[in-house]
Amino acid sequence: MSVMRRSLRPLVLLVVAVLGSGGLTSARAQPPAGQMTLVYNISIVPRWFDPAESEGLVTPFIFYYAIHDALVKPMPGNASAPCLAESWTASPDGLTYEFVLRKNTRFHNGETVTADDVKFSFERYHGASARTLKEHVASVEIVDPLRVRFRLKRPWPDFMTFYASPATGAAWIVPKKYVEQVGDEGFKKAPIGAGPYRVLAFKPGVEVTLEAHEQYWRKTPSVKTLVLRSIPDESVRLAM
Repeated sequence: MSVMRRSLRPLVLLVVAVLGSGGLTSARAQPPAGQMTLVYNISIVPRWFDPAESEGLVTPFIFYYAIHDALVKPMPGNASAPCLAESWTASPDGLTYEFVLRKNTRFHNGETVTADDVKFSFERYHGASARTLKEHVASVEIVDPLRVRFRLKRPWPDFMTFYASPATGAAWIVPKKYVEQVGDEGFKKAPIGAGPYRVLAFKPGVEVTLEAHEQYWRKTPSVKTLVLRSIPDESVRLAM
């Protein structure tokens, strides 16, 4: 088991690299494996598990990249990497964006990610850029189970910048059926996503234990257990 002490921004970059790409791999280095514990100096709050409430801050993205997945998101070497969406197109007039979802991508409860989940996730989003996005988006249409179309009120070259950026968190997808079943507060207590890790245990404010999602579409993480622990006391962190 390894323990890593990082300030917040480098910690987020580390998590993005480990979780987003399936491990810190190179021709000369082996990715970390087994159990990893990451410690930092802030309390873990449940709202960070729900991307619909993204505050536009760097802190929650540790959890977004671990638990959830997005249609498109920044990855190492690609600022707009195709993820749950394998491709997308924009109409010549700039009024329509259409996303094609990957087949057989699954949430932690085994349910398949569909266009219904994409539409639902956008409509329930009320985070930092909700007003801007919803002032520009006229509708979200389900073309078929694996195809979703965003219609804009007017051409907006910054649509992908706002929708698929860490600055907003709007493109992260949550399971419609599950959220409707447990409600928003229930979802924060027991979140389910489509990301590389699922929540195994959560001590509010203190610690969350994550377990590798074996059905993750990209690659099952080599770090099978990830512990994110809040230790505000710097001397304690340094002693670990």
